[in-house]
Amino acid sequence: MKSYEVNFDGLVGPTHNYGGLSYGNVASQSNSQQSSNPKEAALQGLAKMKALMEMGFQQGVLAPQERPDVAALRRLGFSGTDAQVIERAAKEAMPLLVANCSASSMWVANAATVSPSADTADGRVHFTAANLNCKYHRSIEHPTTSRVLGAMFADQKHFAHHAALPAVAQFGDEGAANHTRFCRDYGEAGVEFFVFGRSAFDTRYPNPQKYPARQTLEASQAVVRLHGLSDDGVVYAQQNPSVIDQGVFHNDVIAVGNGEVLFYHEDAFLDTEQMLAELHGKLAKVGGKFQSICVPRSAVTVEDAVRSYLFNSQLLSRPDGSMLLIVPEECRGNERVWQYLQGLTSSGGLIREVKVFDLKQSMQNGGGPACLRLRVALNETELAAVNQGVIMTAPLYGTLTEWVDKHYRDRMTENDLADPQLLLECRTALDELTQILKLGAVYPFQIN
Repeated sequence: MKSYEVNFDGLVGPTHNYGGLSYGNVASQSNSQQSSNPKEAALQGLAKMKALMEMGFQQGVLAPQERPDVAALRRLGFSGTDAQVIERAAKEAMPLLVANCSASSMWVANAATVSPSADTADGRVHFTAANLNCKYHRSIEHPTTSRVLGAMFADQKHFAHHAALPAVAQFGDEGAANHTRFCRDYGEAGVEFFVFGRSAFDTRYPNPQKYPARQTLEASQAVVRLHGLSDDGVVYAQQNPSVIDQGVFHNDVIAVGNGEVLFYHEDAFLDTEQMLAELHGKLAKVGGKFQSICVPRSAVTVEDAVRSYLFNSQLLSRPDGSMLLIVPEECRGNERVWQYLQGLTSSGGLIREVKVFDLKQSMQNGGGPACLRLRVALNETELAAVNQGVIMTAPLYGTLTEWVDKHYRDRMTENDLADPQLLLECRTALDELTQILKLGAVYPFQIN
């Protein structure tokens, strides 16, 4: 039976704006309060989905969230009609309104952690929605994320869904941005690689000094238990605290893996040699041959990696066994990074080709190609059980581009977020989207 890695990309929401909400994310903070273009952002993301589909990769789409989140504002004490809640929040607590308008759910690498059926005790694909409790604007996402994932992967014979972990600092969980899976084939048992920034209870692990470590060891261990993973199929590694302090807020900003290959920066991890040996040994037990590509700091500095998002790329397997690296335009704009990539692809190694995509709207808010997709390994039977409305096709691409052109604004500033009409526009758009993607009622305004 064939198996696939399906990339489900986040569709950028109508309220895409540069709120500068993500402390520790250099791009997010440096572009705070600039004017954004939601329409361009959504179309850039859709163009990447279409291109990968046309290259022969399995591609899906994950719907955005309802924003502004009026229910969340009501929980914070704002009352009245929806329009009055927005007006009062804009007048009394504009930063809260901005946070409740964030389109950050576009970065679906943070939506959940996913374990394929070949790894789990019950032989189902397991999903655990990420609580994202390090940042308020992201912590409000998981209820809707769970409903959307449940509508996409509804067949309980094949799919199991877990609620987000307790929303406390000890169980900070950022989803697949700190999770990679290595395997010989997507349908065979593999080794799941969990990277954490700190331990909530074990003081032996060092902490960063400037920026917060968002993923805890304890959260990763809880996900392993929920998914029924075996000890032989799991490796934990700590992210280097010094790179977190340089703006590497998730592991997918400093490393990316696929198949049997880990592509990483020299400074990405603590105890790197021990980690590599463990990955090699455990993958060998299931018939795989682990390989690693280390990018030396002498060629690419951590600062270069953060500014270019070299590692926030998609590493994709091609039919001939070689790999394709999907990078943002910013990599071509960084001389050292581009020089390294040219040398990498001409060396005759595993990564034979680099393709560049313009994702400027997402990049300026701190998310690259890897942030925009959630990877789900599925066999043929499981793929057939997925809600087919979310699988990218040429007709769906055309429908979604028309939908974006119809509903999205081409300019968004902080002042625009205070316009009650924006909420109506968002709800109208999302109500139509759920029909396009055949999701049913997944948004609060559709349910309540």
